[in-house]
Parts: sequence; C-alpha cells; structure tokens
Amino acid sequence: MSLRKYLTSKVFFAQMGAALLVVGVLAFFFFHWITFVTNHGQEITVPNLSKLTPEEAEAKLDELDLDYEIIDTVDYIADFPKLSIVQQEPTAGSKVKGGRTIYIKLNASTYTMVAVPDLIEKTYRQAVPTLKAVGLQEGEITYKPYIGKDMVLEMWMDGKKIKAGTKVLKSSKIDLVLGDGKLVYQETENDSIPEIETPVDTLTNGL
Repeated sequence: MSLRKYLTSKVFFAQMGAALLVVGVLAFFFFHWITFVTNHGQEITVPNLSKLTPEEAEAKLDELDLDYEIIDTVDYIADFPKLSIVQQEPTAGSKVKGGRTIYIKLNASTYTMVAVPDLIEKTYRQAVPTLKAVGLQEGEITYKPYIGKDMVLEMWMDGKKIKAGTKVLKSSKIDLVLGDGKLVYQETENDSIPEIETPVDTLTNGL
C-alpha cells in the first residue's frame, strides 16, 4: 500500500484516533497527579507569630504543615520579650501552600553597646539629633553660667559625669549641662590701699 493510500485509509484514522485517546487519558491523569502533589487550590493562612519563641512558633507551624527559618536578629525592642519573633515573611494572614517556609527575625536579648558622641561645645540643637542618630536619648537638661547660650558643657549619666567615647547601652538617657548665655566676672576689690610709712630720721643734737 502506498503512503498516500495509507494516509487516507480507515486503518490510519483508527490508529490516529487510538493514539489521541491514549494521549488524552495520560494528560488527564498527569494533571490530576500534579494537582494532588502541589495541593492546587488548597491554601493555608499564615498565623501571627509575633512575640512567640521559636519553639512556640515551630509547634504552631507544624500543625499547619509550614516550616520556619531564622534569618536575623534585630536590635533589642523593649515591647517584645527577649529572643521572641518581631518580624515574619510572609506576614500574618497571607495565603500560602503547605510546606512553605516562614522567614522570621528575633528580638535581641539586650540592648547593644554604643559610644557616647562628643557633644562638648556643640549647641543643644546639634546635640539632640546626634544622640538620636546613635540610639541614645535626651535626658535631664540643666544650666550653668557660661557665655555660650545652650552650648553643651558637660555630659552626665546616672549621676556620673561621662566623656565622649564612653560605651553605654543603646537607648540610655544622657543628661546635658548647657550654658545659660550669661558671663559672670569674678572681681577682686581692694577695700583700702595700705599706707607706706616713710621713715623719719631723728636728729639728736648733742651738746
């Protein structure tokens, strides 16, 4: 049988129909298998892990067929327990598939240490932003006589005078002593001028 006759014969069309049927059946089962494996259409709501310990979070995520990974530790935040979760990705309420990894960040166990910046002879307006830039807070403000108004003269913490470069816990309060803009002269007055006695020679005329 020639190729032309074969391509127009009933045998060819029967074989093509059988082949298409087999492909269709295989495709049907393949897509159903993929749907089953990937949990298509089954979404899990990510729980809120804020302020939980990693152990507490693990127990909660295991029940939902989710996993977690610690990726970082952030600076200590007083509103959160030590070593508790402060951030998560995906966020709480997000929809994910089973087996998804939740990436978390933990709160540090305490404040980090920072160096007190040099504020001496800086103005108050310069000093406050400089303190905040390194994570420190403005404490009590007092004044003392000095010609430079609002100029920082001294730095104190917990009742002790401190120098620039001193290591303190982040978020500590630094008390500042500022100049009041008044110049005080200390004058020494002489109430009287001591008299200088001029010696007088006494001539004794002897006879």
